[in-house]
Amino acid sequence: MAHAQLLPGDPARIGRYRLTARLGAGGMGVVYLGAAKDGSPVAVKVLRPELAENPEFRARFSREVATLTRVKGMCTVKVIEADTQAQRPFLVTEYIDGPSLADYIEEQGALGPEMLYGLATGLAEALAAIHAVGVVHRDLKPSNVLLTGGGPKVIDFGIAQAGDATVLTGTGMTVGSIGFMAPEQIMGQAVPASDIFSWAVTIA
Repeated sequence: MAHAQLLPGDPARIGRYRLTARLGAGGMGVVYLGAAKDGSPVAVKVLRPELAENPEFRARFSREVATLTRVKGMCTVKVIEADTQAQRPFLVTEYIDGPSLADYIEEQGALGPEMLYGLATGLAEALAAIHAVGVVHRDLKPSNVLLTGGGPKVIDFGIAQAGDATVLTGTGMTVGSIGFMAPEQIMGQAVPASDIFSWAVTIA
């Protein structure tokens, strides 16, 4: 799996991890390939520097860390370490050396029946684990699914919502990805069934 080189201004280290490449970037954070002291690879998500001084974005990042830490599933990434109080808040998870579902389909075309069945059941297991702890992912889509030999892994809990969490988005505000959202989510009311709608669209 090819990785983008570090860009000027990217940190060389975060915490005790040496950063070696960029894996991707979103609206809130940048994800790097990192190396632990023993050389083992990890994924390090770092809050963007221009957002690190913004209390609201720090709260959102902290919520993502807390949410992901709650979820214990075979088809979700495992949290290794996090520091939401650092100058540049970061989250370290296991590194998944596999393409996203979106990239795989773009390069290889549609999945065959056996692989599609494995994808469908793996994502269902992930959603069951997510919903079991009272969390709604709210952004299940092909680019947030990584493919591995052991099954799919759901990533990016940046807009996930725990049922007992303080709401950081306004009532009725649409949060998610157009084309994968259930009607009620478009109206700003995401529930576990909304994730199942996104599961069906992703499989389709």
